[in-house]
Amino acid sequence: MATWPPTLADLKVELRAEDQRDDPVMARKLAAAIAFVERVKTDPDLGYFVPGYNVGDLVEGTLLLAARLYARRNSPDGLIAMGELGSTNVPGFDADIDRMLEIGRYGGSIIV
Repeated sequence: MATWPPTLADLKVELRAEDQRDDPVMARKLAAAIAFVERVKTDPDLGYFVPGYNVGDLVEGTLLLAARLYARRNSPDGLIAMGELGSTNVPGFDADIDRMLEIGRYGGSIIV
């Protein structure tokens, strides 16, 4: 069963990383992903982060976000070189992450 917050070991499993070479970078990206999720999922009435009902989706979405941030460090300009095929844009969002974390267009209604 998934527990909040995900750990560096969880991220390494997600990325299939077997050595410790990039641990500091992965830890930084995971910390950023956790901080982002806690910020956007803070209950406005309570004033603090309350893990969602489906913690599994929250953890999986956070790991996917951290993996995306980790991979994105190699393409700061938003482009990926594809050898003979040229280059392509890296999308600015991932619908799977947005769905799991219930953010972006998959977030709840905003009542003003």
